[in-house]
Amino acid sequence: MAQQHGENLKQAMDTLRANKLRSFLTVFGVVLGVSVIMLVAALITGFDRQVQESIKQYGADTAFISRFDQGPHGGRRPKDERERKPLTLEDGQAIKELCPAVKDVTVFINWWEQPHSVRTKNGEVTAIDYRGVQPNFGQVYANAATLAGRFISEGDDLHREKVVMLGENAAPVLFPNVSPVGKDVMIDGSTFRVIGVVEKPKGMFGQDDEDRRVLIPYNTFRKIYPGAYEHNIRMQAYPNMLDQAVDQAAEVLRRRRNVPYKGKNTFSIQTSQQIVDEFHSILGMVALATFVLSGIGLLIGGVGVMNIMLVSVTERTREIGIRKAIGAKSGDITWQFLLEAMALTGVGGVLALVLVNGLVLLVRVSLKWPGSVPVWAALTGIVVSVSVGLVFGVWPAMKAAKLDPVEALRYE
Repeated sequence: MAQQHGENLKQAMDTLRANKLRSFLTVFGVVLGVSVIMLVAALITGFDRQVQESIKQYGADTAFISRFDQGPHGGRRPKDERERKPLTLEDGQAIKELCPAVKDVTVFINWWEQPHSVRTKNGEVTAIDYRGVQPNFGQVYANAATLAGRFISEGDDLHREKVVMLGENAAPVLFPNVSPVGKDVMIDGSTFRVIGVVEKPKGMFGQDDEDRRVLIPYNTFRKIYPGAYEHNIRMQAYPNMLDQAVDQAAEVLRRRRNVPYKGKNTFSIQTSQQIVDEFHSILGMVALATFVLSGIGLLIGGVGVMNIMLVSVTERTREIGIRKAIGAKSGDITWQFLLEAMALTGVGGVLALVLVNGLVLLVRVSLKWPGSVPVWAALTGIVVSVSVGLVFGVWPAMKAAKLDPVEALRYE
């Protein structure tokens, strides 16, 4: 049996080599459909790995608190959300004092209504991520490691010193080929002394991976921008106590913000795991839509394979008659055409695998992105492509097997 299948497969491959252009055009739909499956799997795997890496930079036991609802949203925020009163420094202090599960809390302030920039005589960085931070910002935020110099100290904050820390990508623009530590920069017309450089989070990638953070002491920010009011809070829980910390912080904030019993929170608390879950939900919907489109491509490819196999049966009617006349059984004829269809679509799967791996490699090199085609996706793609040939090759194969040898030999 194995020898017969091997002979049938050899004949199928000979037929494909004899009709290269027709075979390629026939299998194009299969290549497209399988490529989409593999490419989406590679993108999902790569982005998931990237998001997981980004989340690690914030710390596993931390949560972010804002007056705005977090997560994806389109357009302008609802009126009731915009009208919520801002969080305050005192809110952060209350969470630290009244929540036993909370290990540490850091509060930072920004003024997003006004664009900010930092410059020197050598260069300028615009659209900066400008914040006034507390000295423990670097401990609570795991993605604020000091790359050079030192971090903002208690003394800097207490005395409202005009010192600044620059993001890893901002520093070389302002001070090409020299260390920025100890040198002066201008931020919105005020002079600051650079005391350190913040390391870029490892989870950032692509063209938007520039670390444009500019950090100054919290009290210095309040002194220079007395109208600034937008506070955000990040809290760090004791190990394995994040859920308790979130519940305790929510209770404290509901009391401080006079939220009615059973009323909706006028703030949001988001953990790293919630960010991952939301990301997975979005990816799931994207993957579902893409797989539906892929299925349409595979259906078109399958119909094309069936049609070309029917043409092949018609063209080789006399050959089928000769094979039956010299003793070939109907099962042999069926397997010959089934294997030919499966070989045709299987080659399409291999072509799709090569094509997608090339695209993924190009993206990895150009964007420094860690994605790759998962083994399960590659195997699934090959199996799906062969299955398309099996399913859509049944009718042509059965039609060939049912031909009467006498009538087939008379076919011109």
